[in-house]
Amino acid sequence: METLALIPMAAAEGGFNPLDLAGNGGFFWTLIIFLVALAPIWIVVMKPVTRALLERDAKASEAIEKAQAASRDAESAKVAVEAKLREANAQAAALLSEARARAEELEKSLKDQAAREAAALLERAKTEIKAEQDKALSAIRSEVVEVSLKAASQVIARKIDASDDRRLVDELVGAAAGGRK
Repeated sequence: METLALIPMAAAEGGFNPLDLAGNGGFFWTLIIFLVALAPIWIVVMKPVTRALLERDAKASEAIEKAQAASRDAESAKVAVEAKLREANAQAAALLSEARARAEELEKSLKDQAAREAAALLERAKTEIKAEQDKALSAIRSEVVEVSLKAASQVIARKIDASDDRRLVDELVGAAAGGRK
């Protein structure tokens, strides 16, 4: 007890008084209480908070790794899709080129066939025209011969028999055909 009695005297003489809460004593007791309470605070409060923060950091790291893996997967999928798109575009271009070539070939074939048919039709028409022309000329010649024979028989006033008519006609037709060629 004597030591406790010495503390106020030491404080009166200008020394440190731990019981004087107004001076440095308040700081001293605050520090003592803090140091004594630090262990239970650390065990009760700080340990779970630290553990929760570490778990949160682990989850965040895991989420970052998953996001990076997903980003890499998405990038590789994008590259694969772009490659398939380029391949599809190339195939489409090849099909389009092939279709154009077939269309041009078909067009050329149809034009050639139409030209051949037109030429054949023209040749057939020329042949028919020549045949009709020859037929018409033959009919005209026959008519001219008949008219000539009638005129000649009226001039002669006698009728020549049929065999004479035929012989004269053949000679006239032969002479007329020979003179034109």
